[in-house]
Amino acid sequence: MNEKANAKCACGCSLVKHTDLIEKAEAHGKFHVVCRDKFGKIKWEDTIDNVVTTLGKNLALDTFLAGSGYTVTGPYMGLISSVSWSAVAAADTMGSHAGWTEAGITNAPTYTTRKTCAWDAAATGAKALSAALVFTMTGAGTVKGCFIVYGTGAVATVDNTDGTLYSCGVFTGGDKVVADTDTLNVTYTASL
Repeated sequence: MNEKANAKCACGCSLVKHTDLIEKAEAHGKFHVVCRDKFGKIKWEDTIDNVVTTLGKNLALDTFLAGSGYTVTGPYMGLISSVSWSAVAAADTMGSHAGWTEAGITNAPTYTTRKTCAWDAAATGAKALSAALVFTMTGAGTVKGCFIVYGTGAVATVDNTDGTLYSCGVFTGGDKVVADTDTLNVTYTASL
C-alpha cells in the first residue's frame, strides 16, 4: 500500500492532493538574432534558448517578491565569443564563467558597447524587448551566443565583470561568422 497516498496533512486532506497543487514556475528566455551585411541583406538568422543562471533567478525573485524603493541597473545585453568556448552553465556569474568569453574588446568579433534592454509590458506570462537591439560589428569573428546582465554594478562596458548574469545561451544552429560592419538585430523574450 502506498503510504504517501494514505498520509494526511493538518487539514485532513491527502498529501497527494496538496502535492498536485504545488505552484512551480520556471524561468525561460529566447534570443532571436538576425545578421545583416552592410547593405542590409540578411546573411543568417537563428535563435538561442538560454540558461537562466541561479544568481539571475535569485535576483529576479528578490526583485519581484521583496523589492521596495529600489533601482535596478541595466539590464544590458552582450555577445558571447567562440574564443575559449566550452559551455554555459546555471552556476555562471559575470565574474566567473569559465566556459565562455564575452565578444568585444579582447575576444573577436568586436563591437563597441553592450546594449540597454527596454521592455514592453508583460503579457501572457512573457516579457519581450520593445525593439530589437542592434549590435554593429567593428571587427570580424565568430559569435557563439548572447547574455544579459543587470543589477548592482552592471554597466554597458564590454568585458566588465560587475552585475548579475541573468541569462546566457548559444545559437541552436551553431556558431555564426560575422564581418566588420555587419549588424546583429537581437530580440529577447523572457517567460515564466
